[in-house]
Amino acid sequence: MTANDPKRTLAHRTLKVDDYMKKLLISLFWIVLSTPSFAQDSVTEQEIRDLSSAKWQWMADKDVTKLAMLFHERSKFVHMSGTWKKDEELDIIETGNIWYKSADVHDVAVEVFDDTAIVWNRITLQAVVRGTEVSNEFTVTEVYRKQTDGWKLLDLTFSSVRDTHSIAR
Repeated sequence: MTANDPKRTLAHRTLKVDDYMKKLLISLFWIVLSTPSFAQDSVTEQEIRDLSSAKWQWMADKDVTKLAMLFHERSKFVHMSGTWKKDEELDIIETGNIWYKSADVHDVAVEVFDDTAIVWNRITLQAVVRGTEVSNEFTVTEVYRKQTDGWKLLDLTFSSVRDTHSIAR
């Protein structure tokens, strides 16, 4: 067979079409496989939103039993007046040194990265801090990690912001 032989040209074209079809099928296969993960991410994001919302209510109710189950053993809490660990945060909530009366959540963004989720809440917090009623605007960053027994809060950080602040998406 020569380079201009019609049989060789046809065979060569058939190979090219076969390669193209293989690539197309593989691409479609990957698209189909990744589609459920988008749905799963959406379900996970909603689960994290619900958990974050429940956490604000548990804090308002001073329900340290539920909070203790949510907070990871090595969790950290960053406030305007300091940073502390799980036991200190639970004690502050239980004794009422800080009473999170209500968190009016204005905006929420959730990003999920494998077994880690980050939540950004823009809130107006009504609280009683060492006996003084206060109202503050915050962006609160929450970091969660999926464990065998559910999602655990690793970090909760309050950042003071202007009321015109919006969370970037």
